[in-house]
Amino acid sequence: MDITSRAEFAATPEQVFTMLTDQGYLEQVCVASHALSYECSVQGSTTRSRRELPAPEQARKFTGASLTIVEEVAWGDADPQGARTARLTLSVPGQPMTMTGTASLAPGGAGSVVSVAADLKVNIPLLGKKLEQSAAPAILEGLKIQEDVGKDWLAQH
Repeated sequence: MDITSRAEFAATPEQVFTMLTDQGYLEQVCVASHALSYECSVQGSTTRSRRELPAPEQARKFTGASLTIVEEVAWGDADPQGARTARLTLSVPGQPMTMTGTASLAPGGAGSVVSVAADLKVNIPLLGKKLEQSAAPAILEGLKIQEDVGKDWLAQH
């Protein structure tokens, strides 16, 4: 299932990249997403987070009361305008769900635009598509939380 999102920030691509690769920003996203526990790390231009979240109601019979989301975003170098592209991977250890795609950061909109284009897969025969459809809103909500936290972070920095 295709997952797409777009977020605008009133800041330069360099400022938004600094935010996206900031340990404090990543931790604020985890807190705002109501993570039961989390770990975040930044190595150069690659970020990793592992969050234990309450499972969506419709997924609980498969996952239990909570599930763990592991996300890695590996950013490439900036072009002369500050635009960058990242490889994005999301997995749920112990579950047959993955999401892979790209994130892009470019000048535009109010200052910068971050776009995500990814493919969500749940590899369960017969039920996979239905589970993808039920997981998509939670993933989109997670991307919205990243945007909201980002706007607050940029306003404070």
